[in-house]
Amino acid sequence: MANTELSTIIEKFAESGWDLLDAPSKKWLAANGSAETTRELLKAVEQADKECGSCGCEFDPLYKKALALLKA
Repeated sequence: MANTELSTIIEKFAESGWDLLDAPSKKWLAANGSAETTRELLKAVEQADKECGSCGCEFDPLYKKALALLKA
């Protein structure tokens, strides 16, 4: 399983209600961060960061942190 910090962030994404993030996040959590779900989630978080990464919401810094942790 991935580290606790990443899991906590992904759980927030899974509860976001935003289709772009919540479905891939739930799949990633259910699969314990498998390689396939990690690739899918990485694409979703990158897209979310492009669309919403500087709007000032609570998720803005989480996108960057999740990307760094997913790529580690």
